[in-house]
Amino acid sequence: MEHLFEKLSNYTERDIYPYHMPGHKRRSFGMLPEELYKIDITEIDGFDNLHQPEDILRSLQQEAAALYGAEESFYLVNGSTGGILSAVSSALPVGGHILMARNCHKSAYHAAYLRGLSVTYLYPPFLEEYDIYDAIEPWQIRQALEWEPDIGAVLIVSPTYEGRISDIRAIAEIVHEKGIPLIVDEAHGAHLGLGGGLPPNSCQLGADLVIHSIHKTLPALTQTALLHVNGGRIDRERLRRFLRIYQSSSPSYLLMAGIDNALEHVKEDRSVFVRFRERYESLVRNLTDCCRYLRFLPMEDGKQDVGKLLVSVKQSGLTGRQLYDILLQKYHLQPEMAAVSFVLAMFTVNDSEEGYRRMARALLEIDASLGGERAENIFCEFRAQGHGKRCSGQDAENFEEGRKRQDVESFERRLCVEVSDSNPERREKGEHREKRQDDGIIPLAEAWDRKTEMTSLEESVGRLIGEFINLYPPGVPLLVPGERMTERLCGEIRNALEQGLQVQGVQRKKRQGEAAEVISVPVIL
Repeated sequence: MEHLFEKLSNYTERDIYPYHMPGHKRRSFGMLPEELYKIDITEIDGFDNLHQPEDILRSLQQEAAALYGAEESFYLVNGSTGGILSAVSSALPVGGHILMARNCHKSAYHAAYLRGLSVTYLYPPFLEEYDIYDAIEPWQIRQALEWEPDIGAVLIVSPTYEGRISDIRAIAEIVHEKGIPLIVDEAHGAHLGLGGGLPPNSCQLGADLVIHSIHKTLPALTQTALLHVNGGRIDRERLRRFLRIYQSSSPSYLLMAGIDNALEHVKEDRSVFVRFRERYESLVRNLTDCCRYLRFLPMEDGKQDVGKLLVSVKQSGLTGRQLYDILLQKYHLQPEMAAVSFVLAMFTVNDSEEGYRRMARALLEIDASLGGERAENIFCEFRAQGHGKRCSGQDAENFEEGRKRQDVESFERRLCVEVSDSNPERREKGEHREKRQDDGIIPLAEAWDRKTEMTSLEESVGRLIGEFINLYPPGVPLLVPGERMTERLCGEIRNALEQGLQVQGVQRKKRQGEAAEVISVPVIL
C-alpha cells in the first residue's frame, strides 16, 4: 500500500501548478525549507478528505485500528484535545452527568463546560513519597456508580502524566455493567500494546473510546493523535459530527503523513519496544542502586509505565526547579517539567543510547555532590556562575516551609468522590451533600460564565474562583471555576511561584515603587 508521505513526495515531482490553497503555493518563503512547503497541500484530487474519507485516509485509519485493536480509529490533527472534546460530547447529551477523574487534562473540563455537564469527580489515591497521584482504582468507580445511578459516562486518565496505570479491564467491566461507556484518556500511552513486553492498551482491554497522543510517546509531529472507538455504546455518526466540529476543516497533510510514518515504522520493527523497555528499566535500576539522595519512581509491572523518569528531590536539599535548572544549564538536558519536589524527564522509542548515558551521568554527578546542607551551597555556587535566575539563600528554606504548609486535608487525600452538580432540582433537595467536600461550590458549566474581579491571592481564600488555575505542564487544574480557594491551595500556589514554576490562571504584577510582587487571581462576584 502507498503511504501518505510517499504519495505526497511523488506528487511534488509532477508538473502540476497549484491554483488553490495554501497561499505559499508549494514554494519556499522566508526561512522555512522548501521541502516542508512542497508536501503541504489541501484536499485536492487524489488525496481524500479526512472528514469524509473514502480512499487513502480511510485505509490509513483502518490500519491504525488494526494496529491498536480497535474497531474504528480516527486521525486527529488537533491533538488529543480534539479527541477528548469529541469523545465526551458524543458520549453524553447536553446537561448529562459524567464521572471524571480529577486529574484529567483541562480539555476534559472544557468538554464538560461546552456540554453543560454535571460532573462527579474521582480523586485518585496520592503517593506521599513522590507527591503524585496514583491511578484510579476499580473500587472507586464501582462506589461512585452506586452513589450516582444517573451517571452517563466515565472518563479516566491512564497512564497518568507520571505513568501510573489503572486496571482498565476491571474498570471497563464495572462501567459496562451499568450499560454506559468508558472513555480513557490514554494520551501518554500511544506505545502501549504494540509489543516488547509493554502492557496492553485500553482498546485491547475493553474501553469504548480511547485517545492517544501519537506525538507524546511515538516519533510523530506535535499535534498528532488518534481517537479509537469500540462497541455499540457510542453513536458513531454522532462522534463523526463532533470530530468535524472540533477539528479544522483544513487538516494538515504534513501532520497526517507524520501519523502514518510513525505507525508504519513501529509496526514494521516491533523490536524498538523491546530496546525501549530494556534501556529504560536498566536506567532506573542503576540510578536507584547508585544514588543516595535522589529518588526514582520504581518500575511496577502493570502499574508503572516505562519512559517516565520521575526524580524526587525530597531527600536531597534541592527543589524540583533547582534540579531542573542544573540539568538544563549545566548539562544541557531539557526535562519535561519541574514540580516543587520532583523533576520529570521522558524517554521514548526514539531516544538514543547517548540520551540515556547523558542523563545517567548527570544525575549520578549531581547526587554525588549532594548531602544535607551541602545541596543549597552547591546550588548557590552554580547560580553564582551566572546560570539561570539569581540565587536566593531563602530557596531551600522556602521549599521546606512550603512543604509544611501542605495541609493533611489536601484534596488528594479527601474522599474519592465529589459532586459538581448543575441540576438545580437535585441541589435544592440536598442530594449527595454527604459526599460534597465544599458546600456552596458552583458547577463548572455555570461558574465559567460568571463575572469576576481580580483580587490578591491571600484575599481570595474562601472565595469562589472564576478561572482554571494549574501548573503547566501538565495542565491538570489545581482549581476549577466555581471551586473555593483554601489556605492550603493558596500556599501551594505561592510556593510554586516562589520556586519559579509556571502557574496558569494567575496575574503577577509589581506595584509602582514597591519591590514586592502582587499575585492576583479572578474570583466570582
